[in-house]
Amino acid sequence: MITPPRTPHRWDPDRYLTYADERGRPFLDLIARVAATAPRTVVDLGCGPGNLTALLHERWPDADVHGLDSSAEMVERARGRDDGVRYDVGDLRAWRPEAPVDVLVSNATLQWLPEHLELLPQLLDQVADGGWLAFQVPGNFEEPSHTIRRDLAEQEPYVAHTRGVAVPASHDPATYLDLLAGLGCEVDAWETTYLHVLTGPDPVFTWVSGTGARPTLQALPDGLRERFEEEFKARLRTAYPERPHGVVLPFRRVFVVARKAGAVR
Repeated sequence: MITPPRTPHRWDPDRYLTYADERGRPFLDLIARVAATAPRTVVDLGCGPGNLTALLHERWPDADVHGLDSSAEMVERARGRDDGVRYDVGDLRAWRPEAPVDVLVSNATLQWLPEHLELLPQLLDQVADGGWLAFQVPGNFEEPSHTIRRDLAEQEPYVAHTRGVAVPASHDPATYLDLLAGLGCEVDAWETTYLHVLTGPDPVFTWVSGTGARPTLQALPDGLRERFEEEFKARLRTAYPERPHGVVLPFRRVFVVARKAGAVR
């Protein structure tokens, strides 16, 4: 959920949580590969509304669990959970803990930072020897859910408003593995394509309007935004037709779990 400062859009926790179960499954698959047994400090960079960060506290109840997000709206929602986690507003690029942490997690966040590959060594520096860095990023940016939005945003009369808005991007698992292995980590990197079966009116639009398409939609003025949305929905309905069991959204995700060299905790 961390976004570059040039993007003025605001996150909507309610819209984001519409498909909370589907969005949460990759997080569970990610942390299942983190073999830390008794970490003292666990940090979630890009914690969003806190529903997933709370699972870190449940898994490691004796740890000090901290969630950080650049969205004040998301952090406000997270703080309302009263789940034993400390939540703060902040930019992960400037984040520096008082001491290296034992487990550092980032779920569906780094894709918003174009420079995140160059940022990974800095993040690893904040992890204790023997600690864990685990992150997951979407890898579906050439799917219709993204290409339709991108192509439409480049057309008149939208392009004057959408030029330069934040768009997510990521790399293949091998790219992350090579980088972190080169820094001395033991790395587990993989990808999974989930087939989400969605229901309701224009469910793919509902999904993307809460995440990847949100900066584009918020960049458009009233009136023009509604026009864009209707055309976007129509094209998505063609790309993702209704089936007897619902609308199927294939979603590729990239996972990385790296253990830093040193004593294991």
